[in-house]
This record gives sequence, structure tokens and C-alpha cells, in this order.
Amino acid sequence: MGGMTAPAAPDAHIGPTDPTSPEPTLVLERDGGIATVRFNRPAVFNALDRPTKTALVQALGEVAADPGVRCVVLTGTGRAFCVGEDLRAHTEALMWGAGDLASTVTEHYNPSAEQLATMPKPVIAAINGVAAGAGTSFAMAADFRIMAASGGMNLAFAGIGLSCDTGASFWLPRLVGVAKAKELLLLPRTVGAEECLALGLVTEVVPDDQLAGRVAELATRLAAGPTVAYGAMRRAIAYAAAHPLSDALAVERDFMQLTGDTQDHLDAVRAFVEKRSPEFHGR
Repeated sequence: MGGMTAPAAPDAHIGPTDPTSPEPTLVLERDGGIATVRFNRPAVFNALDRPTKTALVQALGEVAADPGVRCVVLTGTGRAFCVGEDLRAHTEALMWGAGDLASTVTEHYNPSAEQLATMPKPVIAAINGVAAGAGTSFAMAADFRIMAASGGMNLAFAGIGLSCDTGASFWLPRLVGVAKAKELLLLPRTVGAEECLALGLVTEVVPDDQLAGRVAELATRLAAGPTVAYGAMRRAIAYAAAHPLSDALAVERDFMQLTGDTQDHLDAVRAFVEKRSPEFHGR
């Protein structure tokens, strides 16, 4: 499957090392204004153990706060995007009486989902293979979901007797409608790439060997755009999804004021008057 496995940039930050592998379990790479956060446990389909979840929270917080990062790509290594919780590690914890799912949801899954959905810059999920459980939720939190043709999604929670988490109950009905969301949650199955596209679960499906190129093309375009405006639109849409029209209009007014004071807006207006394309700097 088409993975995003470019060499690490010189300033790459890596997550913890898996005791079963010399490789880091999470990799953060920077290339200009683009930051790529990559799950890197291919032997277990990028399942999330505690060190990897902790590294994910840290990496997303880092790129969210970095003004030099203007677009974030989330992807996986190997044949899977991310299959959610590492059930082997979870089973061992249960046997020792330490399988507190509410704790890891609070400490890891919720902060990661919120960062993906609200950071003040666009996010692309490059779905290089199957996404399952929380992995699907992470992908749904992104602005764009580009899926390899051999990829798929599985809302696998019911299959192991669990409720949904990581924002699945928030994003899924908004993408596919309430009735379809209940079907996919209560009767979990792997939804193939073309059906994901038809349902609106993904933005685009591309051949496996074209995934890296297509994602790079989109990320480059977004990283060259009006970053403050992108961030404001992300926040405005999220706010409007849960508030009445009058409140949403007030938030739009505030964000219009915010973006109207940016250098990008001033430069774009000048470019319009001078009949040339604007050049944005993300401020």
C-alpha cells in the first residue's frame, strides 16, 4: 500500500522506540511549512500502545503551536493507517487490573482528537491503508481525507464490546447522517475505499502509488495559503455545528475582524487591485 515514508527532515522529532523494533513508534517530520505525523508500528498495523499515544499528544501539540507549520499531514507506515488501541497491550493491562479505558480516553484520545479538529491550520489524513476504531476517528477529524484505493475504514468498537470514542459520535453523523452512522457503528465492517468516497467519509481516492504525490501536492497548496483564515474557518465551522445561528453569526463577525487585521488580507487586497495573484505568508 502507498505509505508516506519519505526520509526524515534534519529537525525530525521521533517518538518512543518500540521494544520489539529499533524504529520509533511515531515520527514527526518537517518539510518547509508542512509537518507530517506518522504512525510507525507497521508490524501491528500501527496499533496504539501507551507510549505511542503519549507521543501523539505531544507531537500534535507541538505542530499546533508552531507558527512555522502551516499544514499538518497525519499518516501511517506500511499496510495500515492506524487500527486504534493496541488490544494485546490492553488485554495484558486488563489481566493486571489496570485496563482503565476512561483514563486513556481522557489522557490521550480526546486531546489528540481535539488538536486535530481545532488547531489553527489545515490537517490532511493520508489514509495509506485500513483505518479502524480510533484510527478512523482521527481521520474523520481532518479537513481532507485522501485514501489509497486499497484502504478502508472500520468503526470496530462494537466488535470488541465497546462504545465509540475519539470523536466518532461527533464526526460520523455529520459526514454520513445519523441512520448510516448507527449502521456503521452497530454493525461494524470494513468499508472499502470507493464506498467511503460515495458516503462522504473521504475526500478523494487515489491509486496506492499516487497517494504520497497527491498528498504532497495538496499539502503544498494549503501551506502556501492564508493560514490564519484557514484556522478561523475551521473554528467557525466547529462552533456553528453546535450553536444557534445568531451565535454562529457573532463568531463569524469576530473571526472576520481577526482575519481582516492580518498581513495576508492586506497583501491579498493589494494584489487584487494590482491584478496579480496574492502571496500569503500565514500571518
